[in-house]
Amino acid sequence: MITRTHALPVVRQCQLLELARSAAYAQPRPASASDLALMRRIDELHLASPFAGARMLRDLLRREGHRIGRKRVRTVMARMGIEALYRKPNTSQRHPAHRVYPYLLRHLTITQSNHVWAADITYIPMTRGFVYLFAVLDWASRRVLAWRLSNTLTTDFCMEAVQEALTSYGTPDIFNTDQGCQFTSQEFTGLLNDHGIQISMDGTGCWRDNVFVERLWRSVKYEEVYLRAYDSISAARQGVGRYLTFYNQHRPHRALDGKTPEQVYCDNLATRPTAA
Repeated sequence: MITRTHALPVVRQCQLLELARSAAYAQPRPASASDLALMRRIDELHLASPFAGARMLRDLLRREGHRIGRKRVRTVMARMGIEALYRKPNTSQRHPAHRVYPYLLRHLTITQSNHVWAADITYIPMTRGFVYLFAVLDWASRRVLAWRLSNTLTTDFCMEAVQEALTSYGTPDIFNTDQGCQFTSQEFTGLLNDHGIQISMDGTGCWRDNVFVERLWRSVKYEEVYLRAYDSISAARQGVGRYLTFYNQHRPHRALDGKTPEQVYCDNLATRPTAA
């Protein structure tokens, strides 16, 4: 956006673009080793206590010997894309282009595969840096239908995974997410509407509304991510892909009476009528 070889000086270009002049000279810096270690620990604490906010996490970290303040914890949480989960008052008006849909799964009996799909994003630490993992999950069988990694919290990698799931497994009746900006965007909801899928969204701060995805994140992190030290995004992609294949096809699931998600997904597919 800023061109240093342009005839206009950089200061004037910043004025025209309504950017701070310092933004043109700031160079992006990777997170330090201490910051990455802190982010990983905050992620572990958040996974164990999703209700903990910046103040509680600060106190927990101080008990472990970290010299840290609430503002730094809050900054790190924002960078990771996580926040404390609790009911909040509706004190602000959302952008009219970002419609929030009601939660459709309460008191709904879900036993058939492809009845309800759910999706979410989580933070994945690496040796240097971090990435975000997005996954689409079949609610009844817990099978992971598609997933993607990205180093930015954008909408495009989420839509790629959803499109892959739709192409490979057909369309669900309902698709459930939280109220993250990636999922309320017109691009994401438009993709679902174009396929005639009902859209369901968790209540504000109600992590239990999407509890099966939260349990998937716990399994992925404790059984794979926290045991590794990925050196690159490609290594993270290989490791996560290897684990999710194991999770789908080989890992017995206690909630599924010891069956695998793959087995339950195939056993509970509703038969669709075929044309004569």
